[in-house]
Amino acid sequence: MRQEGAEAVPQLPGRARPASAKARGGSTGLRLAVTAQGAVRILLAVAMIGIGVLHFVRPEGFVAIVPSYLPAPYALVLVSGFFEILGGAGLLVPRVRRAASFGLVALYVAVFPANLNMAQHHLPLAGTDVPALLLWLRLPLQGVLILLALWVGKTPRKGR
Repeated sequence: MRQEGAEAVPQLPGRARPASAKARGGSTGLRLAVTAQGAVRILLAVAMIGIGVLHFVRPEGFVAIVPSYLPAPYALVLVSGFFEILGGAGLLVPRVRRAASFGLVALYVAVFPANLNMAQHHLPLAGTDVPALLLWLRLPLQGVLILLALWVGKTPRKGR
């Protein structure tokens, strides 16, 4: 209530809140919130790039697990390493993410014979003896990697 004769204190205009980018129909730019899908995407990308680099830096461990019925084991290791790096990097680029995820699925299928060979002949993993049970349990991991690659390659639908 205002008393008679008292002067009104002028209200200072407050800073108007800018409308959010989403409310304006635009993009919010860099998303600060990391989704589970985004975190797994980054982890898978980094893992694939790292393993791909190892194919070039220390190829002997990978050459050793290539089945004997396949030709040119060293060349196959370099080719698979190249595509691991390419696929991992591709997961980080939205424009090619989906194609990269399909490429990684093809790669996981292509290297399965080497992983099977490793389990069948109890070959060392990167020069380290591993219990045979772990080598066999590693095989279903290829299926998990396939599912993860497909999941992280999806673009989230708007409004989710």
